[in-house]
Amino acid sequence: MSEVKENIFDFKLFKRLFQYIKPYKFIFGGLLILVILLAIFSVATPKITEIAIDDSITNQKEQGFLFYIMLMLAVLILQTVFQLLFIYYAAWLGQNLVMDVRVKLFDHLLRFKMKYYDNSSVGVLITRAVTDMERIADIFGEGLFMIFRDLLTMAVVFGVMLYTNVKLSLIVFVMLPLLLYATRLFQKYMKKAFEEVRNEVSNLNSFVQERLTGMKILQLFTREDVEYKKFTVINERHKKGWLKTVWYNSIFFPIADLVSSLCIGLVAWYGGLNVMEGTVTKGVLVAFIMYIPMLFRPLRQIADKFNTLQMGMVAANRVFRVLDTTSHIDDKGTHVAESFKGHIRFDNVHFSYVEDEEVLKGVSFDVNVGETIAIVGATGAGKSTIINLLNRFYEIKDGAILVDGINIKDVTLASLRTQIAVVLQDVFLFADTIMNNITLNQPDITEAQVTQAAKDIGIHDFIMSLPNGYQYNVKERGVMLSSGQRQLISFLRAYVTNPSILVLDEATSSVDSYSEQLIQNATEKITQGRTSIVIAHRLATIKKADKILVMDAGKIVEQGTHDQLLKKENGYYKNLYEVQFLQNEEVA
Repeated sequence: MSEVKENIFDFKLFKRLFQYIKPYKFIFGGLLILVILLAIFSVATPKITEIAIDDSITNQKEQGFLFYIMLMLAVLILQTVFQLLFIYYAAWLGQNLVMDVRVKLFDHLLRFKMKYYDNSSVGVLITRAVTDMERIADIFGEGLFMIFRDLLTMAVVFGVMLYTNVKLSLIVFVMLPLLLYATRLFQKYMKKAFEEVRNEVSNLNSFVQERLTGMKILQLFTREDVEYKKFTVINERHKKGWLKTVWYNSIFFPIADLVSSLCIGLVAWYGGLNVMEGTVTKGVLVAFIMYIPMLFRPLRQIADKFNTLQMGMVAANRVFRVLDTTSHIDDKGTHVAESFKGHIRFDNVHFSYVEDEEVLKGVSFDVNVGETIAIVGATGAGKSTIINLLNRFYEIKDGAILVDGINIKDVTLASLRTQIAVVLQDVFLFADTIMNNITLNQPDITEAQVTQAAKDIGIHDFIMSLPNGYQYNVKERGVMLSSGQRQLISFLRAYVTNPSILVLDEATSSVDSYSEQLIQNATEKITQGRTSIVIAHRLATIKKADKILVMDAGKIVEQGTHDQLLKKENGYYKNLYEVQFLQNEEVA
């Protein structure tokens, strides 16, 4: 758990959060006016009661009594209207502010390097973007303005009490420091408790998200009981965190009620004696008994609202920590690639995911315009890394990657990635229609274009065989389709963008023979006149490649055509072919 700051309120953090209020400064100003009006109106009812008792009831005068009653009713109506406006617009401000922060956070997340996601929990990030955001909204809707209103109310009540009767006020103020000290201790410990709660919420979200995503693996390996026990432990920590906050509440609020009740008793006793002596009026005594809850209740409410404020500040701190993370690919390129001819060159490229553990060790090769090259090698040899670097998902350590003689660092990220279409082995489909999964909601790709592209590569009939055809909802991660069908959709997604460079990352490794045949036919069509890089898994793809790059332990150990490499005695490719690819073909 991160270290908790000892200060009760982080003004630096709030100052930063306050920057998001600027677009809503008029609403903010209106809320401040409402706070002032509510504080003034809060003391009006006791004061009118005091005057009504002393002027009419004590003197038994009916004249003017109805006026006081009507005046009190008017004050209550106005107070209710102001309270309604205050509550609504405080929440409105909080929701609008958090909407702006959430949009900024999501935009920030969209541009993070893949390395950031390699090292981050998706569940924690979801907590930041959803749950923590609601806690930030509560800062304004239920925290800050409420605290400010209560403090101002206390100040006004304090002043009116002093003005009305100093001796009775002193009784109240003698009791007040005890409650103030208890409140400060309560706030201090609640801050630490809520920091612990937020940590445990993040852990809980992360654990549940991962297990639900990987439910098939858990059930395949009968890990239900083990994961249940793990969840019980995490849930227990979460429960203990919340119970700690409940414990602090259960101590503080009874103490606050006790102090308030003692204070009312003392004022009633001492004030009653003064009434009998004639030094204090009945109206003043009644007013003071009404003032005391108005002075003590806000303190209790402040402590309660401070819980909300603390949770919001802790959440804001976590969100800003993500916003402050600088994990973006340097996008300072000025060249906008309308299209590429397709000449690719890797020049002595070094790269490592983890520092001092190189994955690529001086990789150099050329892909000529319109060529199809296959990259083969054992798992972990660095094949997929080449694809990641070509798309600039990661930054290289040394060397250069050039397309058409231009360093890809000098090309804008958007235009670079627009010209490179990638079909991955692990296909990701959104819980949406087939059409939207193909176009990814790009307005410049029409339904007619998608339909024609599907016909070109021979999968239109397959799509139309599904309920609602192109409008068929594949649900989360495309669970309504087989792995082969998902791969076909992914292939069509790449095809409709009309890329300059095509990348197939073992795109046929997990599909049935029928789907593979469709993809092979489509591959032949889409690769015509287009530079293509294929991380090969099936022999048919390798044989048709213009060039094969053979990788081992981050280096290119051989390159050439299929026939050339097979002629090398004890060659790495020949051994790989005989051990791996030939066996795969026999199995197929």
